[in-house]
Amino acid sequence: MTSDDTFLRMQTRTQRFTLGTPKEIRITPDGTSVLFLRSLSGTDARHGLWRLDVASGQETLLVDPVGLLGDRNEELSADERAARERTRTQAGGVVAYTTDDDYRVAAFSLSGKLFVVDLGSGELREVPVTGSIMDPRLDPTGRRIGYVSGGALHVVDVDSGHDRVLARSDTEDVAWGLAEFLAAEEMERVRGFWWSPDGDRIIAARTDRSGVRRWHIADPANPEGEPNTVAYPAAGTDNAVVSLFVLDLEGGRVAVDWDNAGLPYLTTVHWSAVGPPLLAVQTRDQRRTVVLALDPATGATDVRQELTDPHWVDVVVGMPAWTPNGRLVTVAARDGAYRLLLDGEPVTGAELQIRAVLDTGAEDVLVTASGADPTQVHVYSVGTDLTQLSTVDGVHSAVRAGDVTVLVSWSMAYPGPTVTVHRNGKPAGAIASHAVEPPLTPEVMLLTAGERDLRCALLFPTDHVPGSGKLPVLLDPYGGPHAQRVLHARNSYLTPQWLADQGFAVLIADGRGTPGRGPDWDRAVAFDMIDVTLADQIDALHAVAARYPDLDLATVAIRGWSYGGYLAAAAVLRRPDAVHAALSGAPVTDPRLYDTHYMERYLGHPDERPDVYRRGSLIRDAANLTRPLMLIHGLADDNVFVAHTLRLSAALLAAGKEHTVLPLSGVTHMGPTDEREAENFLLLQVAWLKRALGLV
Repeated sequence: MTSDDTFLRMQTRTQRFTLGTPKEIRITPDGTSVLFLRSLSGTDARHGLWRLDVASGQETLLVDPVGLLGDRNEELSADERAARERTRTQAGGVVAYTTDDDYRVAAFSLSGKLFVVDLGSGELREVPVTGSIMDPRLDPTGRRIGYVSGGALHVVDVDSGHDRVLARSDTEDVAWGLAEFLAAEEMERVRGFWWSPDGDRIIAARTDRSGVRRWHIADPANPEGEPNTVAYPAAGTDNAVVSLFVLDLEGGRVAVDWDNAGLPYLTTVHWSAVGPPLLAVQTRDQRRTVVLALDPATGATDVRQELTDPHWVDVVVGMPAWTPNGRLVTVAARDGAYRLLLDGEPVTGAELQIRAVLDTGAEDVLVTASGADPTQVHVYSVGTDLTQLSTVDGVHSAVRAGDVTVLVSWSMAYPGPTVTVHRNGKPAGAIASHAVEPPLTPEVMLLTAGERDLRCALLFPTDHVPGSGKLPVLLDPYGGPHAQRVLHARNSYLTPQWLADQGFAVLIADGRGTPGRGPDWDRAVAFDMIDVTLADQIDALHAVAARYPDLDLATVAIRGWSYGGYLAAAAVLRRPDAVHAALSGAPVTDPRLYDTHYMERYLGHPDERPDVYRRGSLIRDAANLTRPLMLIHGLADDNVFVAHTLRLSAALLAAGKEHTVLPLSGVTHMGPTDEREAENFLLLQVAWLKRALGLV
């Protein structure tokens, strides 16, 4: 292995060994072909559009980004860069595409330009447009493409190239057709306009952020540069105002009659050939979600279903939707489980926790769900009978069209996903993965620990012999409620195994609030998020150490990023008896500085629950620091702003508490992306931890 082929460099170069794996998989209606994106190799981040012929198994590269760009770097607008940051997209080339309903043509953007490819002949051409574009979407008939440029919503004819502006604003505070920050960051809604089934109208979101507080991100390493000004809705402050309009192609505009003051959060829009368009909207406290049916001719809406919860109603991917026979599909917390509902009636029982709706058929609904083991996610067909389609232990998802299903499966047996094609439930082929084989194999013990049956993963150094001696412990916690680390998938444990091989027993524990264990488990963090999740980390530590005496409870460290960084800092500030050193990356240190949709879901509104926010803030704990603490933060982070770290550091300084701050110039919430910097970043962490624990 050369110096350029160390595990850490390879991990960054391969984007955690995911480059070369199929993504954005779609099946043609006749089931003869499967379209997908895949990078050109396991080390090349540029993605192309591919087609698999199901009958022959032959793969064809339809769109080669190298042929379009050559050696030129991609040029991205500020809006496109922001959108990719929200989805943590590091890939290049064709990162998304859209097709018509009959799969005759596909459209995509590359370096801000618009392209279409004939899926039959493979003919590729650029469609001339003005300005740098993003989020192109073909209408279902394939005649037109909607796209956004400079905050304006355009439609261009595929054949004639006639381009028209459907909606624009004279102010930078208003944008059309784009998902606002909260939708993309917290609600998993990355789009802002939706075509009608006949391709003659569009439902478009208008986002006005004029009332949102402005924060500024400067680059101290380049003081001559202008700061980046961000409209960021911190807890308790004003959100962007989102409204909807139905636009026709001749300039007509109908306002959607929706109480966006009382129900300000638009979580999704569903417009299919079955039934009227559906909107899902939430109150600001998220305790009520209303499914509205829209009359696109008048803008009138009527309530089809209300979902309520004393704490919050979860946003579930894929709902609401219509089945082909006109039944309304939703997911709700009922009787201790997330259950699939048809027309408001549960059709799954307490044995499953529904995670997402994948497809709606005339006879069944395809979902992902967890059963008794929350570390596994399986694909189920919910119809007259309940059928589990994924049979291997692991984490699975699927795409379906007609009688063809493509199953994407991550397991402990393979380093990457297996992508298999099934017709009528029988194997019919596979899509190749070109991912690089990781140079290490995790040796993971999946455990259930403590009185709350916390799911844990424990990793020892590869050459460690149990009983041969004590090991310092490194806690490596998850990224907060609704973020899961302990999964039945090998790739989840590559970095933890590398850390273990540096001489640690690495313990990952998923505490209360993590997915797969039901609504009561999730809501245990309400109004006391940090102390509850910290207690679970300490409980897991002690329970696992009682079973594995090689864990040295006298030398315990913790590292984490984002919410994990919050946990890490909290551990040495609030539980120095159990944790003796902490690396806290991009931590939330003051809940008032984080966004409304996330923080108010768990803690309520700060004006109504000021004591909850005070208890959640680590600033007040600064005088309690008695253990080594390193704070790490990217100065370009627009999700967890560097103000979190700087304010805690200032409080520590005022209290006379020694600590370390590592600023990362030009780095966002995704962390270092240059392979040399990323390698040194982890090596530095290990060296600091060993010094802090007195191991060197």
